[in-house]
Amino acid sequence: MAMERLWTPWRSAYVASDKSGGCFLCEKPREDKDEANLILFRTKHGFILLNTFPYNSGHLMVAPYSHTGSLGELPPAVGAGLWELTRRAVDALAKEYRPDGFNVGMNLGKAAGAGAPDHLHIHIVPRWAGDTNYMPVIAGTKVLPEALDQTYQRLAPHLRAR
Repeated sequence: MAMERLWTPWRSAYVASDKSGGCFLCEKPREDKDEANLILFRTKHGFILLNTFPYNSGHLMVAPYSHTGSLGELPPAVGAGLWELTRRAVDALAKEYRPDGFNVGMNLGKAAGAGAPDHLHIHIVPRWAGDTNYMPVIAGTKVLPEALDQTYQRLAPHLRAR
């Protein structure tokens, strides 16, 4: 069986960028601008937001309010709350986008590819059969079929309904 790869060469600009400012995963939820900051949903322990450098349309992140890069430092209730937010995010993406599958995971530490290594977050990437094509490989360009504000408007009703 051949190994599939999710190529994201355009992310190198983000990975190499200066991140000496504050932690965006701490700053954004403190502001009263959820839609502008692409925060879709909040609970007591964490929040769901759109990734501003998405691998695919609908690429979400789940993060705790706690600023820590260590799983061991998360209180059990916060960890359980993050898993519930992850389940909720997958459910919303499945209803609205009907992907063929998902990548769900964490990059723990800078060496593992974490763009915000000091603040844990879970990536949820909807995947479709054949969603990688010649554009990222040949042209170094990823074609996303919708803008982030459109993705926000599509997903927000699913996450807030219950």
